[in-house]
Amino acid sequence: MKLVVGLGNPGDRYAGTRHNIGFEVVQRLASVSGIALKKSGHQGLYGTGRLAGGEATLLLPQTFMNLSGASVGSACKSLGVEPGDLIVVHDDIDLDFGVLKIRSGGGHGGHNGIRHIREVLGTGDFIRVKVGIGRPVVGQDVSGYVLSRFSAAERKDLDAVLIGVTDSIETILNKGVLDAMNAFNNKNFA
Repeated sequence: MKLVVGLGNPGDRYAGTRHNIGFEVVQRLASVSGIALKKSGHQGLYGTGRLAGGEATLLLPQTFMNLSGASVGSACKSLGVEPGDLIVVHDDIDLDFGVLKIRSGGGHGGHNGIRHIREVLGTGDFIRVKVGIGRPVVGQDVSGYVLSRFSAAERKDLDAVLIGVTDSIETILNKGVLDAMNAFNNKNFA
């Protein structure tokens, strides 16, 4: 069993914000794979089905971003998912909009959702799919920036970004994280 988690904040207020790009990726993955995200549990919405030839659960934690570990930890424990079978999709302000970076293991890089998942799991040995959202201009509040919506120009490219990121996740599941890193790291889909 693989677990693919999209990080974001619940509710209409946060829908379409930069910080919720993880949600958008997993929702697109659910749509193309025919997995309905209608079950409630693990403090989130989830669905289980076939993805890239294997069984996978897709999860959208409904805790707020900073408490994502509660949802992810519950799902991992209940489903028997080891850290190496966990893929977490999240925003990254250190990457330009549309740039993708896949990483296995490592620190939290200042991302509070990843920080909490590491704390709850007691390890950072899981796969991260980082989606670039760009950096705020000098002097702009970081939290205000990540909670803002994409610009009109970015919205035009967002579908291409979501397609590219979902392709990278399918590659991780089909061929492994190293092949996916070689094929997709630093690729700009915008």
